[in-house]
Amino acid sequence: MPYRPTERTEQRKAEARERIVSAALDQLAEGGYSSASVHTVATRAGVATGTVYRHFQSKSELFAEVFRRASQREIDVFADATADDGRSATERIAAATEAFARRALAAPTRAYALIAEPVDPVVEAERLIFRRGYRDVLVRVLDQGVERGELEPHDKETTAAALVGAIGEALVGPLAADRNGHGHDPLVAAVVQFATRSLPRRTYAHANA
Repeated sequence: MPYRPTERTEQRKAEARERIVSAALDQLAEGGYSSASVHTVATRAGVATGTVYRHFQSKSELFAEVFRRASQREIDVFADATADDGRSATERIAAATEAFARRALAAPTRAYALIAEPVDPVVEAERLIFRRGYRDVLVRVLDQGVERGELEPHDKETTAAALVGAIGEALVGPLAADRNGHGHDPLVAAVVQFATRSLPRRTYAHANA
């Protein structure tokens, strides 16, 4: 008679997988991608190395899942900061930029791993997917800004992609240099100022033409 996994067995497998992913997330935050060997993650999760490989075929596969989880949390915060709640498009983009920068600088090792640390191609593919996710959030806000006459008509996808790239690049150096999460108010202010000044805002004369 063929073996059929019971509900309890499946639950145990799911719990073990979740412990592994959670341990990998913690290791990423503590030491970055380069520190997170399968053996290190297994030890942290309290499982055998072979158990990790029963759930994930490779470190790349494991950390593709880790990047999906960690990046989705960040993009959710970014999107929440752009909520259409009566603020202008410029104010909403400023809020999202500030939230992103402050969260990154508060957890520099994790943020550097998510944004810029060299990773395997499979993991890099996940990174690119989420970069496009940030871009798409900004495109929606820019669309609304144009529709409401706050912004000049423009190539919104290019503008959004350029903003995502510039915001990330502005943080890479500070994140790599400061792994202790020191305050960076002037840096955050400069990044927000750059993001808002890059928007093609309508002048008062244009708005009333």
